[in-house]
Amino acid sequence: MDTLTSILILGVVIGICIFIIKIFAKPISLIIKLLLNAASGFIILFLVNTFGASIGFTVGVSFFNAVIAGILGVPGVVLLLILKLLFF
Repeated sequence: MDTLTSILILGVVIGICIFIIKIFAKPISLIIKLLLNAASGFIILFLVNTFGASIGFTVGVSFFNAVIAGILGVPGVVLLLILKLLFF
């Protein structure tokens, strides 16, 4: 195998690696963003329930509320608080 063939094979392998990294970089960043949103939403929901209990204002923790807080994060908890004030 001569040098030119080796360089060509190395270039193709590096190109394939870069292509694979570009394909998987976006879903991984989306997953990390979703996990950070979920963590912040659950922390805020916990804080609202902890400190709101002293004044009689809590948001019940149910599957629906957990999904809203998990997907939307802090805006989801604010949405739950607004819905609680308007309808309950």
